[in-house]
Amino acid sequence: MDKKDFYIIKASGERDLFSMEKVASSLRKAGTDEELIPSILSRVEEQLHEGMTTKEVYRLAFSLLKNKNRLSASRYKLKKAIFELGPTGFPFEKFIAAIFRNSGYKVKTGEVFKGKCVSHEVDVVAEGKRETLLMECKFHGEPGRNCDVKVPLYINSRYQDITALQQEQDLEQVTTSQALVVTNTRFTKDAAAYATCVGLKMLSWDYPPGKGIKDRIDQLGLFPVTVSTLLTAREKQFLLSRDLVLCRDLIDDKLYLDQLEIGQARKQRILKEMESLCKEKIAPTS
Repeated sequence: MDKKDFYIIKASGERDLFSMEKVASSLRKAGTDEELIPSILSRVEEQLHEGMTTKEVYRLAFSLLKNKNRLSASRYKLKKAIFELGPTGFPFEKFIAAIFRNSGYKVKTGEVFKGKCVSHEVDVVAEGKRETLLMECKFHGEPGRNCDVKVPLYINSRYQDITALQQEQDLEQVTTSQALVVTNTRFTKDAAAYATCVGLKMLSWDYPPGKGIKDRIDQLGLFPVTVSTLLTAREKQFLLSRDLVLCRDLIDDKLYLDQLEIGQARKQRILKEMESLCKEKIAPTS
């Protein structure tokens, strides 16, 4: 089979032409040593088969990288780690709040705003020097489930109800607030077109270009605990259930590892992994 014309199946079910360069690029973005990349690509190519999914390609590359460099493997699995913030969307809201807090905003979660017609609970409110962002977070627990046009339609209607009351009361906030819809996946074309038309700001995994969720994580070194290659799924869910979302939070609250009855040697390996990830800040790519 000619691997140049090899098709794989995306999460959406669509077929896409396989690109070895995309795999190489994702490995580089994870900080993989350049000398390791050719050997990983060679192993991936050996195991390609008809009907293979992007998820299977990712798992294969991740497994190979994990055997060589656990820190790079943690960064490589970042997108999957965001999906692991489920099954509820609350840890995702806390994670988005942390991103904006570490970007210089004053942040609150679960704030209730009175509207002209009804009251509305806003997931995240981020107050900056020039703007106040009212955010609605739409979390999806698996790839391929993008935000369709119903999401920005709903969010914009809520925001219009809030601002209608502010206009009636002549509140200063009306000139500075903006609605922002956040998702860990992507927006459909219609959703993006509508949001742009009505002036609704959007934040997704890779949008806006250079300022998407992935870019902000890389630039801030702000990784979720689910990115760990040493913690088990059960241990990650335990930490999330205690509202512990960030790697840096685990470093500050080591007591949670004791509650999990993790041995001293493994505890030190986990903390070393957390500390190494927190030091990682990847410069924006052009």
